[in-house]
Amino acid sequence: MKTRSASLLAAATMLIPYQPAFAADMAQTTPQAAVQDSAGDGAAANDPQAATARAGDDYHGEILVTAPGLGRLDMLAGTSVMDGTDLQRNLGAGTLGDVLEKLPGVSSTSFAPGVSRPVLRGFTGERVRVLTDGIGSIDAASTSADHAVTIDPLLTDRIEVLRGPAVLLYGSQAIGGAVNVIGKRIPPRVPDEAVHVDALAAVDTAADRREIGSSVDVPLGSNVAFHVDGSWRKSGDVQVPGYVASDTLRSELLSGADQLEDDGFTEEADEVRATANLKGKLPNSQTETTSLGTGIAFFSGESNLGVSFGYFDTSYGVPEMPGVPDPLDSEAEEEAPVTIGMKQYRVDLRGVLDLGDGFFDKLQTRWGWSDYTHTEFEGEETGTRFDVTGIEGRLELVQSQRGGWGGSLGAQYSHQNFEANGEEAFVPPSKTDSFALFAVQEFDLAPFEVEAGGRYERTDIDVSSLNEARGFDTFSGALGLSFGLSEGLRIGINGSRAERAPSVQELFADGPHVATQQYELGSPELTKEGAWGLEGYLRGTVAGATVSFSVYQNWFDGFIFLSEAGTEEDGLPVYEFLQQDAKHFGIEGEISAPIYKSSGFALLADLRGDYVRATLADGTPVPRIPPLSLTGALEAQIGDFDARAEVEWYDKQDRLAPLETPTDSFALTNLSLAWHPLSGADNVTLMLQADNIFNVEGRRHASFTKDFVPLTGRNFRLSMKASF
Repeated sequence: MKTRSASLLAAATMLIPYQPAFAADMAQTTPQAAVQDSAGDGAAANDPQAATARAGDDYHGEILVTAPGLGRLDMLAGTSVMDGTDLQRNLGAGTLGDVLEKLPGVSSTSFAPGVSRPVLRGFTGERVRVLTDGIGSIDAASTSADHAVTIDPLLTDRIEVLRGPAVLLYGSQAIGGAVNVIGKRIPPRVPDEAVHVDALAAVDTAADRREIGSSVDVPLGSNVAFHVDGSWRKSGDVQVPGYVASDTLRSELLSGADQLEDDGFTEEADEVRATANLKGKLPNSQTETTSLGTGIAFFSGESNLGVSFGYFDTSYGVPEMPGVPDPLDSEAEEEAPVTIGMKQYRVDLRGVLDLGDGFFDKLQTRWGWSDYTHTEFEGEETGTRFDVTGIEGRLELVQSQRGGWGGSLGAQYSHQNFEANGEEAFVPPSKTDSFALFAVQEFDLAPFEVEAGGRYERTDIDVSSLNEARGFDTFSGALGLSFGLSEGLRIGINGSRAERAPSVQELFADGPHVATQQYELGSPELTKEGAWGLEGYLRGTVAGATVSFSVYQNWFDGFIFLSEAGTEEDGLPVYEFLQQDAKHFGIEGEISAPIYKSSGFALLADLRGDYVRATLADGTPVPRIPPLSLTGALEAQIGDFDARAEVEWYDKQDRLAPLETPTDSFALTNLSLAWHPLSGADNVTLMLQADNIFNVEGRRHASFTKDFVPLTGRNFRLSMKASF
């Protein structure tokens, strides 16, 4: 549910990193209804940033973002924007993946309460780029499922989920999609008021979570803006419904305990039974996160230059996979709880130069530098440490709109230095450099529109410790055609060819990883991964309802995947990276429609759903593919109150890869009540939520840890969001 007043689903999409300073300029090419406020005066169209600030108080509509120089890009058939009260309602999940999992086509890895990455159309890891204002997170999050993303959703203004072929302009790793987290750390404009403050605070019951975040923006003269922000979150062990272990795992544990008892090992049998019967709370699932940042920006007409500094520090527990010990193994040691500590220091730069009225309208650049450390602790002892230093930048020339023709072209560079130290450094030290050239063009041939995009990328991987060096040239392109069926409603089709270079981990991993409790094996013989894609879509507004529907098919050449081998090494199950052709088919969609409206009262309905079917060339299913899911919701808006009831239903997943375990179906029922006590410039939202009110057990099939990390049980959450 997006708006109290008229709302349009994203009919425009961003292909090049979003520059908040140009939001007002971009909005001129967007239907005004998309940014119109509830009073209908269209003020938001002239100040989209102000509309974003007010979104916590009123549903004033999404701020729709287009790539600079492009009026409307239909190539990205699946685009979702989460902001305002929707974002506040979903922030209780804490991690980026869980915050977004209610969107169509999105699931989450749900590795642990402190770490969960987004899964887009069944893809995750190296195939999904996580961006901060259009630049990569520059961390080790894609290396392993236990590595958290160094982005705190608590300080986020808006999150955009971008799917479809043209997202490849962000990098070859975005073959599955991209998640762009947009904040204000580099100020987007000079505040109109002397001081502008945004704040959010919340508590909940299921994890005893306490969190608070705030940002302050002040003008330092007429052309300079200064920003500072900070947040803190802490939670304890998470309450879960029923047993911690799944039925399948619990059966194995109890059978193993019986065997131990039959062999005379009574004490060990009792310990295994106690583990199998553990219920109500997930051990070692606590979290604590601190984030700090500051930034400054200088403005001169349509040009600006800004820089920011950020610090991110988080620690979280990694629940242990229970097993049956070998009592005859004299060398076996009792493993201490695993916790992870992560820190990142980050510097970002944004620059825009107005080029006047020539062929090119703007020259803009965006850079990010990061120093990142991920340390795995086994009790009080330091286990393995991962260090990443890197830089990523883009330079873009934005064309002026001329006779229905617009576009953008540019270059991108990234360098990453990766090191792992410790007994379980399963990925060797490496240096990865990539350079890319990209372009996207749009031609308005009303009622038709044609869009085309292309990218060339060179990736070089140097692993000196193994005397290995690999280089890959990848080419990606997309062509889209759309047709306007009526005012605000379009139908389209996209074709694409995408290529991705394998990562260091996929090529050269070899060793135990205690946090994921796997022994990972890479394959140096892997070649680049390619995919042909075809997608059809319908989206826009019809009869007062907003509609978005997509159906797609991808044909992969050399699809890279991590598969359980069925053997053990160092007491851990072996997982190896393999390569095989594959097919991915999917459907996703959502509709939001008003049911009844009168003076002071409106009743609206949401329906969302997605389905993915992925099969390898040998006929076996691709591992860890999310099942069919549906979400239905009703929302009543009465004066200053918004009451929402929703049901999330997830089908069972019994279409399994070898050695995978099935996942049962489940349904979660959630209620929320938002109160907007103030109006006008002041903006406050108080929200009371009851999530999973029937305390239903649920597990994500995409999770490596689903058999011993269930989803959170019944949870009550109280939050306040303010902007003034």
